[in-house]
Amino acid sequence: MTIKKHIPNIITLLNLFCGCIALTFVVQQEAEMAFYFVCLGIFLDFFDGFFARLFKVSSPLGLQLDSLADMVTSGVVPGLTLFYMMLNAFGLQLSDPFTVEYALAFLGFLVTLGSCYRLANFNIDTRQTDSFIGLPTPANALFILSLPLVIQHVDSFMLFEILSNYWVLLAIAIGSAYILNAEIPLFSLKVKKMSFKENKLTFFFLVVSLLLLVGLQFLGLPLVILFYVLLSIVTNKWQKP
Repeated sequence: MTIKKHIPNIITLLNLFCGCIALTFVVQQEAEMAFYFVCLGIFLDFFDGFFARLFKVSSPLGLQLDSLADMVTSGVVPGLTLFYMMLNAFGLQLSDPFTVEYALAFLGFLVTLGSCYRLANFNIDTRQTDSFIGLPTPANALFILSLPLVIQHVDSFMLFEILSNYWVLLAIAIGSAYILNAEIPLFSLKVKKMSFKENKLTFFFLVVSLLLLVGLQFLGLPLVILFYVLLSIVTNKWQKP
């Protein structure tokens, strides 16, 4: 066995390692550090597939490892994040006595269940080789992980009240579980040929996303994900005969 055969799987395991570290920061309610480690995990998630194709060592084992790593980094971490946000919405701490409100906070893990179903389905769905059907788990994880950062860094009482409301958070959890598995085609962000005509939608999305992130900073993070979904829906409607 050559070393290069194991490189993609090692990168995948590093993604999983980042997810484990992010979990510890979520428990400590260090939202910013959790976000950064999830971002690093997603970055590694991109490169495991890149190196597998580069070295021509793609394998069924690598495919399963990839989904298992994503399950933690992009499934368990956002679910735990919503769980803690729901606890905080009720004014509860992890050490508080178990109550009805405490039990309701566990519905934050609907995101984890939706992510698990999507990842399992993705492995057997042959339609998603060049584009996606339903929101990818990494994109959804970035959306969820950005919410505590908006609360912390955006000086808006209205946004604070909205994102500190249990029912809003429950709606986000249900909506995330749905959009992860919805039969909604989302355009690919891969640039295969350096042609503006063939990639104008991707370039338009990237330019708008950059403007949102530069102009709105932390608030721009969830808006980029929402823009991606909405732009895909509008594009699908427009391209229908």
